[in-house]
Amino acid sequence: MTVIVANDTPPAIRGLLKRWFVEPRPNVFVGTVNQRTREKVLEYIRRNAPKLGLLVIATADNSQGFSMRQYGDTKRRPVQYAGHFLIAEKWQDDETC
Repeated sequence: MTVIVANDTPPAIRGLLKRWFVEPRPNVFVGTVNQRTREKVLEYIRRNAPKLGLLVIATADNSQGFSMRQYGDTKRRPVQYAGHFLIAEKWQDDETC
């Protein structure tokens, strides 16, 4: 299973994503695709909409059963703590600590 959360998706990218995913909420795409298809779709998006912020949650072989990746600027950041993925809503940059 793959979940893609995007910020302000352009119509062309949204149309592409709707080929393989359902959109239960605006800019949230959920589907079951293999890893190769997922990587090709993400490559296309990053090439044609490089400023689009993406959070990708995909099935993985770990204790949680999923992994997270972030592309571009998103409001929330995936972080790993003790080997588990979490979402940071607020954070401090290392320079300000």
